[in-house]
Amino acid sequence: MKSERLQQFNALRPLLFSIAYRMTARVMDAEDILQEAYLRWERAAESDVRDAKAFLTTVVTRLAIDQLRAAKTQRETYLGPWLPEPLLTDETSPNDAAELSESLSFAFLVLLEQLSPVERAVFLLREIFEYEYADVARIVNKSEANCRQLVKRAREHLRATQSPVHASRDTEAAVLGNFASALLNGDVPGLLALLSPDVTCISDGGGNVVAARRPIYGADKVSRFLFGIYRAMPHDLTVDVATVNGNPAFVGYSAGRPYFVMAFELDGEKIRNIYSVRNPDKMRHLEKRA
Repeated sequence: MKSERLQQFNALRPLLFSIAYRMTARVMDAEDILQEAYLRWERAAESDVRDAKAFLTTVVTRLAIDQLRAAKTQRETYLGPWLPEPLLTDETSPNDAAELSESLSFAFLVLLEQLSPVERAVFLLREIFEYEYADVARIVNKSEANCRQLVKRAREHLRATQSPVHASRDTEAAVLGNFASALLNGDVPGLLALLSPDVTCISDGGGNVVAARRPIYGADKVSRFLFGIYRAMPHDLTVDVATVNGNPAFVGYSAGRPYFVMAFELDGEKIRNIYSVRNPDKMRHLEKRA
C-alpha cells in the first residue's frame, strides 16, 4: 500500500512541482508543498481518493494558495525589486522547452504577482495546464462561472505587458559569448552593441546584498551598471552557462556557494531584459550544484 502510494506520487511529481513552483515562484516553497502533499496523500483513506492526480493536484494547489496568502506581507515589504527563485531548466526536453520557457520565465512569473492567489491558481490551471473548467472549479472550490470570470480578469491584467521573446539556441549562445567577452575585455562599444536601446535590468538583492533598488533602463545606464558589478566580483568567481527559467543565463559561484544568477531575454540578437538574482536566500537550492 505504502509503496504503491509512493510510486503514484513520484509519477505525478513533475506535474505537482510545476504547479507549486509557478504558484509560489520559490523552489524551496514548492518542495515544502510537495512534502506536505505527500504526507496527506499517505494518510488519506481509500474512500477519499477516487483519482490520484485529482487528489494531489487539489492538495498542492490549495497549499500553494495558502502559502501565497501567508507570504503577502513579506512580498509587500520586500526591499528592492522582487524576482522569482531561479530554477535550473537545463534538462528540459527540446519538445517541451518552448512551452515551458514562456510560463517559467522571470517576466511571466513577475506578471503573475499582479493576481490574487486564487486568480493565479485558476489562470495557471486553465491556461498553462489546460484543465477543464469543471476540474478547476473543484480544485479551488469555486463555481465554473466564477472561474471563467477569474480567467477573463487575469487575461486582462496580463495582456497589456505580456510579450514572449523567442530566439534560437545558437543565437542565445552567440550573444552570451559576446556578452562575456565584452565584460572581460572592458569593451564598452561591444557591450552596447549587444543591448537593446530600451533594455531593462532588474537586480534582486532582497536587502541582503548590494543590488540596484530600482530597475535600470536604457543601454548606457545598464552597461555602466554591468561593468560596475563586474569590477566588484570576487577573484575566485567561477561561472557556468546554464538555462534558468527557460532563458539563457550565467550562474556564478564563489567560495563554493552561489554568488549570482543572471538570466537574459533576447529580442532577435539584442538583449532586451536582464534579471540578476543576488539574494542568497533565493539561491540556497543551487549550492549542491556548486
